[in-house]
Amino acid sequence: MDKIITKNELGIYALGGLGEVGKNMYCIEYQNQIFIIDSGILFPDEHLLGVDYVIPDYTYLEQNQERIVGLFITHGHEDHIGGIPFLLKKVAIPKIYAAGVAVDLIESKLSEFPDLFSKIQIVEFKAHFTYKFKGVEVSFIRLNHSIPDAYAIVFTTSLGIIMHSGDFKIDFTPVGPAAEYEKLASLGQKGVLCLLADSTNSLREGFTESEKKIGASIKDLFSKVEDRIIVATFASNIFRIEQIVEACVEAKRHIAIFGRSMEKAIEVGQQIGYIKPPKGTIIDSSEIHKYKPHELCFLCTGSQGEPLAALSRVANGSHKTIKLIPGDTIIFSSSPIPGNQEGVNKTINQLFKHGANVITHSPITDTHTSGHASMGEQKMMLSLIKPKYFMPIHGEYRMQKVHGNTAIECGVKPENVFVLENGDVLAFSEKGARIAGKVPSGEVFIDGSGVGDISSNIIRERKYLSEDGMFSLVITIDVHKKEILLEPQVVSRGFIYMKDSEALTKSIVTEAIKFLQTELKKMKILNLSTLKYNLTEFLSHLIYTKTDRKPIIIPVFMQVDTRP
Repeated sequence: MDKIITKNELGIYALGGLGEVGKNMYCIEYQNQIFIIDSGILFPDEHLLGVDYVIPDYTYLEQNQERIVGLFITHGHEDHIGGIPFLLKKVAIPKIYAAGVAVDLIESKLSEFPDLFSKIQIVEFKAHFTYKFKGVEVSFIRLNHSIPDAYAIVFTTSLGIIMHSGDFKIDFTPVGPAAEYEKLASLGQKGVLCLLADSTNSLREGFTESEKKIGASIKDLFSKVEDRIIVATFASNIFRIEQIVEACVEAKRHIAIFGRSMEKAIEVGQQIGYIKPPKGTIIDSSEIHKYKPHELCFLCTGSQGEPLAALSRVANGSHKTIKLIPGDTIIFSSSPIPGNQEGVNKTINQLFKHGANVITHSPITDTHTSGHASMGEQKMMLSLIKPKYFMPIHGEYRMQKVHGNTAIECGVKPENVFVLENGDVLAFSEKGARIAGKVPSGEVFIDGSGVGDISSNIIRERKYLSEDGMFSLVITIDVHKKEILLEPQVVSRGFIYMKDSEALTKSIVTEAIKFLQTELKKMKILNLSTLKYNLTEFLSHLIYTKTDRKPIIIPVFMQVDTRP
């Protein structure tokens, strides 16, 4: 990086979060210091077969960890803190700076990694705190989001002020503490060099609905439902959970919690005082048989149709505790994340088959609102901050692009708007701004307990297997005489059903034998690696010609030496 930006420049870049919704990680470099903002994960779509999470490539941070000042957390959602354990395994972070509920969530997460937890220092900041480093002062502005204690982070330098908005919405009737709009206005009066702002809802016009309005809607629903209620929402949406608990208290319903992440979120919410159920409101799942249907509410995970989450198991009848009863009302207090619609629809259909009433967010039933600013709120943020330069972050490319156009409407010069990709370095100096080059960036796939042990080649192979299956030919060969001793055995998985495709199988084996015999005659010295490669290429072309499919081809050679 020293070769990319000069000694007197300030560099900004993202290792994740640009061109995507997830794995947020942004860095600011100044005077040979690296300030990291957030360390998130990305939940994979259906194309990343068998992958649990996606995290940024930390290579650059590994190479420059002696210059890292600390990790600063905007709020406690998984796409902002979920990568912390994986980061700490690779990179030495001096301190993690976080506030309120984010501290509890990070500690809870790291408690599963005692070796990491014992080494890291977590510093809890408040809205009025400031931290001074070499040439940089870091301060915070409380904003509203769908989780408590969401903050913008401000970096004041001799070159100017850099502000990272974090995830935010403008909510004039918030469930929790009000945002510090006076600080935003004051910052705008001072003059902001560059604003990095959340682009998630940049395609939506107007303003995002207030969280309090959704709470009132949920209470109204609870007053009308006569049987059991099952509510599915994001475990991290603590404000929503708080309002669901309040609705249960008003309706005199007892709450049973299902899903590990939901249990953890409610535990954290109670610890910090956001969720305050009266004694006896939350009951153990083993006690639900003691109450009548109209006295129960089940709060669970699975609002995104995740196959192993509580609601999905309820829908397919595999949940060990909850069995659906005709008349049950299921409330989806969330909207599908892009890519999850198919799984959500499948769950909803299964619920309907069991005779349940399913309520999702619609203009008639307000069961969910976003935690992100729509276009009207983004314009308000830009008007308050009045940045000279603007860098849209946290969103797909089209979201960033539209957010950039919004900034131009609000007075930012077109040449001062930078719609960048992960790894691009935006450098500032007294002369202005420039694109200074790139730092290493990319994706690391996490499968089970492994980190980075899944390459794009493995993902590609899994895709082929899921679409066209596998075809294996087991060949017994005399390595001395260079002869095939037995007829090759065929193994097919997900490609063809052997009993129904005998003619096809026989023709493939016959042509494979002819090919091998020709290849063996050409070889003065037997080279099984070359033979395997050539046979794979031959079979791939042959099978595609005959079936128009491309299964994974796996030749297996059983070696026999007949020399006395």
